[in-house]
This record gives sequence, structure tokens and C-alpha cells, in this order.
Amino acid sequence: MTAKIRMTSLQRSAFDLLAPPVQRWIWQQKWQSLRDVQEKAIPAVLAGGDVVISAKTAAGKTEAAILPLLTRVIASNRESGGFAVLYVSPLKALINDQHRRLEAVCEACDILVHKWHGDVAAEAKARARRRPSGVILVTPESLEAMLVRRGSETAYLFSALQAVVVDELHAFIGTERGMQLQSILNRIEVECGRERIDRIGLSATLGDMHLAAEALRPGGGEKVRLIDGNDQGNGIRLQIRGYSLGAQRPDDTQTEAVRDDVNRGGEDFGIPSPMADDLFRFLRGSRNLLFAGSRQRVEVCSDLLRGMCEEQRLSNEFYPHHGSLSKSEREEVEVRLRDDPRPTTAVATTTLELGIDIGSVESVAQIGPGFSVASLRQRLGRSGRREGNPAILRVFVAELAADRGTHPVDRLKLDLVQAIAMVECLRMGWCEPPIPRGLHLSTLIHQILALIMQTGGIRPAAAYKVLCERGPFRLVDRGMFAEVLRCMASAETTLIEQAPDGLLLIGKTGEFLTESHEFYPVFATEREYRIIHESRVLGTYPLDSLLAKGETLIFAGRRWKILEIDDVARVITVRPATYGKPPYFPGSGGLIHDRIISMMRDILTTSDEYAYIDRAATAMLQSAREAYHALGLDRSSVVRFGSGVMLFPWVGTRKLGTLALACQAREFETAQYSHVIELQDCDLSSVESFLDGIANGDVPDERVMAARLAQPNLARFDHFLTPELMWSVTLRERLDLDALPELAKSLVSS
Repeated sequence: MTAKIRMTSLQRSAFDLLAPPVQRWIWQQKWQSLRDVQEKAIPAVLAGGDVVISAKTAAGKTEAAILPLLTRVIASNRESGGFAVLYVSPLKALINDQHRRLEAVCEACDILVHKWHGDVAAEAKARARRRPSGVILVTPESLEAMLVRRGSETAYLFSALQAVVVDELHAFIGTERGMQLQSILNRIEVECGRERIDRIGLSATLGDMHLAAEALRPGGGEKVRLIDGNDQGNGIRLQIRGYSLGAQRPDDTQTEAVRDDVNRGGEDFGIPSPMADDLFRFLRGSRNLLFAGSRQRVEVCSDLLRGMCEEQRLSNEFYPHHGSLSKSEREEVEVRLRDDPRPTTAVATTTLELGIDIGSVESVAQIGPGFSVASLRQRLGRSGRREGNPAILRVFVAELAADRGTHPVDRLKLDLVQAIAMVECLRMGWCEPPIPRGLHLSTLIHQILALIMQTGGIRPAAAYKVLCERGPFRLVDRGMFAEVLRCMASAETTLIEQAPDGLLLIGKTGEFLTESHEFYPVFATEREYRIIHESRVLGTYPLDSLLAKGETLIFAGRRWKILEIDDVARVITVRPATYGKPPYFPGSGGLIHDRIISMMRDILTTSDEYAYIDRAATAMLQSAREAYHALGLDRSSVVRFGSGVMLFPWVGTRKLGTLALACQAREFETAQYSHVIELQDCDLSSVESFLDGIANGDVPDERVMAARLAQPNLARFDHFLTPELMWSVTLRERLDLDALPELAKSLVSS
């Protein structure tokens, strides 16, 4: 009796379309049925073409793509001749997880599966190169290195490629890495003489499937098949809890005045004692993820909760997890969550948002509102994976204690209101759409260098065709492309040079850049020290930090005393200590979408009640609503404050920043924070006149606005661009000038 006959619940389903070895493997797993997303995706993937697969976390998206692809590989009857499936993932840890997850099914199908990233042994990579076949799992940076270092082997390695799977597609959309990946995939198609190779995108958080399709296949998004899984999960339990901070606003930056004893100083980092007590009460004794925000707050919170364990003479259950910790430190936390039965809470930044296998956690906690609904949804999907157990999310929000005499922004409790707005958007099923495509000229510079290295030299027209006409840089016309090449070839830059026969070659500076292993990432990386204790690397620390020998430091959730700082080797040697100063890490916040801010205003203007907020948060919300009316914001979004004026545009980060620059361009002394713009030493009539002018088309000169932008050079190679090109990038990617007239009109008319 075959597995196909015995699995009656899977008959007349997508299961019947799979190859017998795949069916047998499913039977061995004792699946009762395929998931909804798998039923929908398997026929689409088998039919060929580009596909975007979206479903909740842990809904079976990976199998929805891999099982039909293995069926295709089996049907092709190819033992070698090139890799058959290219699986691209944003993190090495994700690749390790997926490799472990796919080994059994690939072995059952007699198909090899390889992982390829910086931590994989050279011998394993050499074996894969000698006889490429099966499935290869790789990061964009390792794939870039493969093409640059072994460009002549590209066709040999990928000529038999049947499909590319892009895991966590949302993590690539609108980013430098996303543009790099799109360009790499296009370069592979060109080198292999293929018009197209199937692309399959996987994600749990896509706000706009059609924009995601265009991101997967630039210029061909309308032909991408969209699969949206309908797995309802086990339900959701959520709560927002409110807390009051002291009279002074906590300073997010590191100062000399920071107290060594973090057990009493958590409030300086937005963790008042009652919140710490509740975090300990809710999370102790179980398995959880706690998203604390910044790396600094992760370390402070981990140390605080570890200290509470010690006070009660309990084994520590709270461990930090962020990008500055060493691989071994992060993996210890991941393995403990996945394989160790002991209670464990990982206190993390965004590092555990993506699908790293950490097993099933009982709840997810978050300090502060966060920046996106997509992120909130991704985090929530990490719990509630076991049958019958709902996903649990607790959001802990601290607000400054405020009365009628304090600053209006403090009285409005905007963090709490933002947290409610994000939960309401989550409940409605909405999340942010992908970011519109930018020029990404920094990434274009990188890709020009990579293409020259891959080919050994290429003519400008051919490079433009590969990267812009056919590739992802379609907003760059021939004139702008030529200007970028002139920048790269200038006497000051010398990234490239041109041979007498017209070929583009690597220049002096370009050789220096491309010879380094640091060339392959398109994003800028921090210059850092390594922190070492007894030959064990704990992680890395910013090079511009203010540290001295003899000082104490909190790092990796523990307290250390600095023994030596070797500036030449960039090494900080430490030993355990009783006290520790909170660490310093640079960083910036994320972009907040217009819809979230609009929802915040709706929350403040209505009397709706929210069953998921506790008593303290309910009282804070009531206080915020009273302040909203007392400040006159129900009548006007332009209000007097002190010797100046405050603007409440109720728009997202990008539009708010554009309006702030417009104010600066007209010589208003401007401060922007917490969704608000404060104009100092001015009267109401002058501000209203300024807004009237913008509403009627008198917008400040865009060049003047762009020139006032702080940190214009954000991307890795921006500093190679001329001011004219950088101005074009700024206008396209960081400002929204078209929104100014309507925005000013809404402020004047409100």
C-alpha cells in the first residue's frame, strides 16, 4: 500500500502533484494534511513562473516552496551540471536553520543541500563548486563574492538553475541589500544566457502584495503569481501596560552622569521599577522573547533582570541577543531557547524578528511601541505555534509623569497612543506597504565595481543594459549613469578607469576596495573594538566610544572591568566586575507610516475604549485625550506655545521631516520630535502666512532644503557622489516635496 493511498486526508489535493519521494517524506512526518498556503502554492510553483508566497509565521511557507521545487528537480533527472535551486536568506543564522530543516527531506529525495556563507569551511565550498547540484543556501553577500571571485564559473554553477527562493522577502524590499540582490539575480540570468529564472519570494509581512511582486521581479511585477495563505493560527492574546517615569525626561544618549547601579537606574532608560517588576513577574519561569529596542536598552534590561534573579537567589533566565554580540554568544541563547528545557527569555533588538529557529516561545514582550506594524506582526508570530496555544503579546510603555505645566508633547502620551494605534492596525490586518524604489546610487556604484570584477572589464553601454535597462536601477537614465561613471573615474576618486578600447576597468581606489572581504556588503559597517575575556570574544564595541582603562561596562548581559584597551589591535580586555556602566551604541529610529499617525489622532479624538490596555494605560489615555482638547488640537493643528508655535501635522516620519526642512529653509528655528514640529521665537500669524504660501505653491527651493538635511551621506558609497547626484538621491529617497502643499493646506484649514 503506497503512502498516497494511505493518506486519505491528502487525496485530491496538492499532495497528489508531488513526487513520490516527497510524498513519502510527508507521510513519515505524520502530517494530517497540507497547510492552506501549501495547497495554494504547490500547483503555482510546479507550473513555473515567479511567485510571491505570503502567510503567517510558522504557516509552512518554506515547505510550500521547497516541496514542489524538489519535485521539479526530481522530474528533471539532473544529477549535476549546476545548482538546481538557489535559496537566498538575509542572515547566516537563518541559513543554518534552514539547512538543518531541509537536510532530511533533501536526503529522502537523494538531492544534495549546501550552505554557503562566511562561516562555512572552505573545503565544503570547494566540494560544492567541483560538482554543483541540488539546493544551495546563501546570503546576498556570499553570492556576490561568488560572482566577483569566480565570475568565469557563473554559467557552470547556475546554468541548470530552476528557481531562486528569496526568504524573508520583506527584509530586502526598498533596501540597499534588496537592490544588490535584484542586481545579482539579474547578472546570473545574463551570464547564463537566460531570459528569466523563476523567482519565489517568501514573507509573513507584506503590506502590499503587488508592490512586493514588483520588488521580486522589477519591471515584471504584473506577471508574478500571488499566493496569500489563510492560516488562522491559534488566536491572539495581547495587552498594553502603562507606567509613569519620574519628573525628568530620560536621556537616550550615554552621559557621564549615568549611575553605575543600573538596578536603581533603569528609569534613565525607560524602564521604571514597576515595569521591571512586571517584566520579571510575567516572564520568569517560561520561554519568551523580550524586544527591548536599542542595543543599549537590551544590555541594561538584561542586566536589570539578571540582578533580580540574583536578588531572589534564582538561576539567571535572561540573556541579551543583538548584532554586536559575537556569534557564539548569540548562538548560545538560540540553542538554549530551542533545545534546553530550562526557562529562558532572550532580550533582543530586531535580531530575533526573522525566522531563526528558536522553537516555541510562550510569549512575546516589547518595551515601547516600536516603529512598524509589520515588525509587530513578525514578532507576534514567534509565539503561539503549538496547537491550542494562542500567541501572546505584551507591550510595556513608559510615559513621563505630566501635568498642565509640562510640555504638550509629554501631556499627549504619544508613545502609548502609538502603541494602541499599531495594535489597532494589526487587528485590522494592515501593515506597511513596501518602500517605493529609490535611485540607490551608492549601491549602483557597488554593482558597477562588482560587474567589472565579475567580467574582467565591460563597456559602459553593456553595463548600463545589465544594471539599469534590464536590472533594478531602472530610475537611472543614461545621462545619470554617465555622470555616475564620471564620478567613479575622476582624479579624486579613481574607482574605475577606461582602457583605450573603451572597456571599464578597476582603478587604483577601486582595487583597494574590491580586494577587501569587506567589499561584498553594500551597507556601511561600524569600525569597532573586539571585547575579549580570557580568549573568548564577547562581541564588538564602537570605535568612537568613550572608554578608559579601569572603567566598568555592561556587555553580553554581564558586568565587566576594563583591563586594557589596545587601539592598534582594536581589542578591549575585560574581567568580571560587580558594577557596570551601561554601554553606548549609535543608532537611529525607524520610519513611521502616515496611517499609524492618522490612527493616533483618531484615538485621541474619540472616546473609544480598548479592552487590552490595563488600568494605568487607560488612565494615561484619558489624560492624553483631555490634554488634546485642552491644547485646542481638536480645533487647530497649529498652536501657540511659549514664545513660539507648535505644528501637529499628524503625518509619518518622511513627510514630517520634509515639512521641518521647509520651515528651516524659511529661517524658522525648528525642532522636530515625537511627531511634532516646534518653531521657536515666532508668532502665529507669520507661521500661518508661511503655511498659506506653501498651500498655494510657494514651496521653498528644493536644493536649499536638501542642503539643510543632516547626514546627507547615509549609504556606504554616497561620499563618492557629486553634490548634484547626492541632491537627486536626497529628493527621491528622503523627502516628499509633492506632499507639502496638501500638508500645509490641512494645517491651515484644521
